[in-house]
Amino acid sequence: MNLLKKAAISLAATSMIAAPVAASAAPAARAASAVDGQSELEGSTSWIIAVLALVAVVGGIIIASDNDDDAPTSP
Repeated sequence: MNLLKKAAISLAATSMIAAPVAASAAPAARAASAVDGQSELEGSTSWIIAVLALVAVVGGIIIASDNDDDAPTSP
């Protein structure tokens, strides 16, 4: 392994170690922005869960009732 590859590997390893340290040292002060209109799409999402459950049940029934004709046709 030549010197250039060793230097590149050590630089990559050093950056992997230093990145989280630098990110944690950064100031976390964020300014909140004013919102003049809120989304009207708020509400219950239980109907989405019910639809996904229904699709899962129907899919399970289809898979369970699959005709297993995997037997060979030769005697």
